[in-house]
Amino acid sequence: MKKHQTTVIDIAKELKLSKSTVSRALTGHPHVNPQTRQSVLELAQKMDYQRNVFAVSLANNRSNTIGVIVPEFHFMFFPQVILGIQEVAKEAGYHVLIMQSGESYEAEVANAKVLLAHQVDGVLVSLTKETLNFDHLKVFQRKGIPIVFFNRVCDDMEVPKVVVDDYDGAFRATEHLIKIGRKRIAHLAGPHSLLISRKRLNGYLDALRKYDIPIVEELIISYDLTLEKVAIYMSHLLSLPQPPDGLFCINDPTAIKAIQVIKSKGFAIPQDIAVVGFSNDYASDLIEPSLTTVAQPVREIGKTAARLLLDQIENGSDKPLIRQLNTELIIRRSTQVEEKLWLSK
Repeated sequence: MKKHQTTVIDIAKELKLSKSTVSRALTGHPHVNPQTRQSVLELAQKMDYQRNVFAVSLANNRSNTIGVIVPEFHFMFFPQVILGIQEVAKEAGYHVLIMQSGESYEAEVANAKVLLAHQVDGVLVSLTKETLNFDHLKVFQRKGIPIVFFNRVCDDMEVPKVVVDDYDGAFRATEHLIKIGRKRIAHLAGPHSLLISRKRLNGYLDALRKYDIPIVEELIISYDLTLEKVAIYMSHLLSLPQPPDGLFCINDPTAIKAIQVIKSKGFAIPQDIAVVGFSNDYASDLIEPSLTTVAQPVREIGKTAARLLLDQIENGSDKPLIRQLNTELIIRRSTQVEEKLWLSK
């Protein structure tokens, strides 16, 4: 049996008031007798009345809800970004509807349809590793619903984006490995479909070129971010006639998994292989040895993206704008040896 949901009419009948009076009392209209408002609110609470958000949105063309689509929740990056989003949204009086795609393009398409059905006022999106077609997101543009990309962004759409300087962070990470004397630096790269993977790969390559370190193709492995595969790729790298003496990873989870494999194979870190990650994941300071990494201002990414979206919703701003935030190299024990003085001369 379908459960009856309390309506404004139910409250009006119970208190013998007009529907319009009850509606005004529930929405805080100033021209309602205080005693009447109190009676309506008390009965509404007693009867578990829930405001019909969709009806309100039809009336004022605003749902005061923003949607967020992220690719995964396995690691701390996206939950921390969402905390930043929620902080800004709450201050502005908006609710946040969060969707998780599980790194699946089909799920991302389905998530977009759900947000459209819920009449969100705007959308924040970070793409899955599989996403190459953006038609499901261009629907928001056609309907006049603001959209902002963050972290994993789409170059095919002229909308605001929030990123960090992935190229510079990767360059400095690789440069650091070179400055501690490493000559055969491997790179566990992300999938080429992601712009962040391509930028971090380019930063790695340009650092090698700057210091005349040979680029060895067998030391560069692009993978789909499935951590189980890290063991396979690291075992391959360590079995080479000349194993790498340095390793730069696309992100911290990859680097942490690599450290576990390196240690299991009897190699010392950083003496045999120095390791650098990217993102400053919570676990990067807990792993043994602690991980040198490129820190991102994770919560600020969320806050900045939310502010850009709300600016579009509230003020109609539609100028494509890329906000690029800075990164910071944090040196820990996985690379903690003295720098070669000749490089600084």
